[in-house]
Parts: sequence; C-alpha cells; structure tokens
Amino acid sequence: MKQRMVTAIVAWAVTFIVMLVFIGLYIDETHRVQETYRRQFATEISHASKEIDSYIKNEGDLEHRYMRIISYMSAANSYAFLINDNSDKQIIINELTTCLVKYPEQMREKLEDTKTALDDIAANHDKGYKAAREIVDSVDKLGH
Repeated sequence: MKQRMVTAIVAWAVTFIVMLVFIGLYIDETHRVQETYRRQFATEISHASKEIDSYIKNEGDLEHRYMRIISYMSAANSYAFLINDNSDKQIIINELTTCLVKYPEQMREKLEDTKTALDDIAANHDKGYKAAREIVDSVDKLGH
C-alpha cells in the first residue's frame, strides 16, 4: 500500500513538472510569434510609407501605386489585429485603411500627412497614432 502511494505521488510530481515545462514552452512560443507579428506589422507600414513617397513623387502609374498603398495597409491592418496588446492602435490602423479604401479622393490629398504618421508608427512613436487619428477624423465620411 505504501509503495503504491509513493508511486502515485512520484507519478503526480513528474506529471506536474512536465506540465509546467510545456506551459513554459507555450508561453515562450507565444512571445516569439507576437514578436514576429510586430516585425511584420512594422515592415508593412514601412512598405506603405515608401509607396506613398513614390506616389507623391509621381513615379509610375499612380492608380497602381495607390492600390499598392491599400494593399500594404491591408496587410498591416491584418498584422495589427494579430498583435495582442494594443486594441486602440488596431482600431486606428483599421480606420486609416478603411479611409484609404472608401475615400480615395480625400485621402490622396492627405498622403503626405499619412506618410509622416506611418513613419512615426513604424518607429514605434505614439505621435504617429495620434496623427493617424487626426487624419481619420478630418475625412468627410458622408462625401467622396
């Protein structure tokens, strides 16, 4: 009877330790994945900023450039929603992307400000999100 009890306690202890190891590995992998999402988000924001710069300089087909801006912002928007800890920032990126898609005539006039905001966001400055919020708020959502 004593031997069974000792065996059960040892088995429980081993199981508990293994469970803690797996929990630790899971948490570590979650942090790595989140860091990958953050890097990809910054990369997509940088690509959008570069496309805006090319658009402003009138390089190539402007319609194609604008579609690429939307594409990069959509990708950044997707990565923003995969990042766990910044829901307000996710909303701002989503609204900015929506404005680029739904109100292209108005947003074309605000691309320089958008580029500045995206550069600040890519540099992880909060003022970029504030600037993006101001851009979104300045769009007349009832008109085109």
